[in-house]
This record gives sequence, structure tokens and C-alpha cells, in this order.
Amino acid sequence: MIHLFKALDKPMALDVGSGAVHALDDIAFDALSLILEDADADITGQLEEKYSRDEAEEVVAELRELIRLGYLDTPDDYSDIEPADAGVVKAMCLHAAHDCNLRCKYCFADTGEFHMQSRSLLSVATGMKALDWLIAHSGKRRNLEVDFFGGEPLMNFPVIKEVVAYGRGLEKEHDKVFKFTTTTNAVAMDDEVIDFLNKEMSNVVISIDGRPEVHDRMRPTPNGKGSYDLIIKKAKRFVQKRGDKEYYLRGTFTGYNLDFAEDVLHLANEGFEQLSIEPVVTDESCEYAIKESDLPRVFDEYERLGKKYLEYRQNGKWFNFFHFMVDLTGGPCLKKRLTGCGAGNEYVAVTPEGDIYPCHQFVGRDGMRMGSVVDDTFDTDLQKVFQRNHVLSKEKCSKCWARFYCSGGCQANAHAFNGDITKPYEMECKLEQKRLECALAICAIEQEQA
Repeated sequence: MIHLFKALDKPMALDVGSGAVHALDDIAFDALSLILEDADADITGQLEEKYSRDEAEEVVAELRELIRLGYLDTPDDYSDIEPADAGVVKAMCLHAAHDCNLRCKYCFADTGEFHMQSRSLLSVATGMKALDWLIAHSGKRRNLEVDFFGGEPLMNFPVIKEVVAYGRGLEKEHDKVFKFTTTTNAVAMDDEVIDFLNKEMSNVVISIDGRPEVHDRMRPTPNGKGSYDLIIKKAKRFVQKRGDKEYYLRGTFTGYNLDFAEDVLHLANEGFEQLSIEPVVTDESCEYAIKESDLPRVFDEYERLGKKYLEYRQNGKWFNFFHFMVDLTGGPCLKKRLTGCGAGNEYVAVTPEGDIYPCHQFVGRDGMRMGSVVDDTFDTDLQKVFQRNHVLSKEKCSKCWARFYCSGGCQANAHAFNGDITKPYEMECKLEQKRLECALAICAIEQEQA
């Protein structure tokens, strides 16, 4: 399979079977389009309407030779490949708080309660049991990942400190390494918190949506006031002290700010270098939803952002945008590309009460509880269902050119919108495909400029 496309005014071809990415000129793009449409047609004759015959003959001959040698249109039937067997869990989203000090209007976690009609905090004892459970189910995996999540995890900062200290003790005892991370809105950040996060967390994600008016519209405090001014100075202070350790700012754009490139650039202009702005996921009936009719405008905005992104990086205002980052040389192996984040298989979420779910977005959904770290139970049958739900087993994904990059998309979104983890959410697919096209074009353009 070959995916031909133009992004950022760059003609491109992705050879799905081999993973090779080709930056093309106009005649090669037109010639390959005609070959894919009808390989036996008089391609040269059709190209003569725009190009010279000699040039057309040369390009067509080169393309046919690449196809004959297997460098283009490489076979992409990987049906004999299976992901690694279920049984090993290597990552955990540990909910430190089912409570929050903000009242974000688009919150999938129902402002921290996770639709459970009660607010709660993780205890030290349950946090310790969660780490014990992860070690017990990690097999020979040495490096384990634990993200303190919420709600807002810093509302339970003393417990986080004790659980991390316990984990550091377990490392020596079991020859394991915990990579702790935290996802936070930064409201409760002070110098003590910042110093602890910088010492113990391998990555920190701070939630902020961009321009003040955009952020404050969707992320108010419980008293209804905006939170931008409360957060931005703390985020800057954190990043200033963070040094060269990993972090990123993660925001959400909605139907209210389809010009979201301005929010990315606002954060870049404020001095932040690691950025991600994600589309809101909600029913189209919601007033701030991104609707099917909005997609052309959203696609144009990714194009505009891509061009600005290149301009900034070329002119000394370097930053990373998460969805434009793609590794064409050292990315994950094929087996990893089949299963993506590993939700419900290699990765689980644990609530303050110790209940286990496939990931943070599944928490509270009927039929998705997998066990408990408190009584050391785990539904391995459900784990196998998630393990077998990969891009080669999903009918739609198996025919998609982007399958080895998105790995089938978010299973929680598939479940929420289609009632079935095997049926990807269509809106997410379209957005991911557009972002990927921009990312591949950016790779090609930056390599040419190097």
C-alpha cells in the first residue's frame, strides 16, 4: 500500500509496508498517482500534457524500477505477526485523587469524581499495595512506569511523597526501576512541590489550554473565576527550575477555538518548548464539540500550525509539538506498533480505593473493572481481550495507511462512541491521519533544510 498526499505544500508518499517515507517533486507525485490508478495505462502519454516526454519517461522508469525492486509498494500483509503474550504489566496510572481544585467544563473525569458520586483520596496503604501489585505482575520487566493522576494529584501531595519513597525502597529489593511521572494543573505548585517533582519525576505534564481567554473559558476554579493567571507563573517557575528534564504542557482545544494554532504559539512565545494541544472528545450535541463540519477548518489549522512550527524552529524559537514528532529511524518495533499504549494489557489504572481498570478513561465504566490491588485480583481474561485488540485484528484498522503510527487509536474513545473497543472512533481517525501527514512533511522539509 502506498499513501500519496500533500501536506505543507510538500508532495509525499508513505510506503506502508516498509515504512519508507518519500519526498517527491511534482512530476513524481503525478506519475505515481497515475501508476497507482492504473499501472498498465500509458503513464508517459498522460504526463506529456504537463511535462516533457524525456522527463516523463525517466521518472516513470525510475518509479517502476523502485516498485520492481520492492522499495515502493512493499507487501504489507503482516497477518502472521502477533503481539507478545498477555501477562506482563509494566505501567500504571495511579489515581492519587478523585477530586480537583478546578472545574474544567470538558473534564472526562466529571471534575474528578469519575462518575462515582463521591470524591476520595488515595491512602498511603493503598498506594503501597498498588506498587507491590505492579511488581508482582511485571515479570522480568525492570523499568516500570507510574503516573500520579487525578482529578488533581497534588491535592494529595503528602501521600505521593510517601508512596514514591516506598517505591524507591522496592527498587533495591526487587531490582526494579520506577519511572514516576505526574499529570497536574499546577494550581497547588509551590517551591516544595517543584523541588520534589524535579527530583523524583522523570516527566511532568502540566495542563494549560493556551491564550488566557481560551484557558479561562473552559478551566475555571470552583468559584467560577479563571485559572490562567493562577497557573502560568507557577508553570514558568517549574520549567525554569526543571533544567533539561522532561516535561510538557498539554492543552485541549474545542469548537470555541478552532484557531488553536494561536494557543500553541502563545505557549511557545511564553517560553515553553514541549507542547501538546489535543482536540476535545465529546458528543457532537455538546456546544463546544468539534463537529464533522469543522474538520476542513481544523485540517487547515494543522497546516497553518505546521508552517509556523517550521518557521519558529528555523528562526531561533525552537519548540516541540507532540503531534508533529515522529521517529522514522528509531521508533518502536512492529509488535509494539500493533498495540499502541497497551491499555488493559501492559498498562492499567488504579483508583484511590484500589480498583483496577484498563486505563484512566475507563474508570467507572460498567463491565470494565479488572480487579483490585487491595485483594490482589486481576481479570486476565479481560486482559487478553485487550491484548488481542490490535490493528491487524480490527477490520477498519487493517486497511488503514496510518495503522502502524496510531496503533489503532484510543480504545476508551472507541468504547465510548461505538460501544466496542474494536471499532475506532471515526473523528479521531481523521484527525490523526491529518496530523501524521503534517508530521511526515515536517520531517522531510527539515531534513532538506539541514
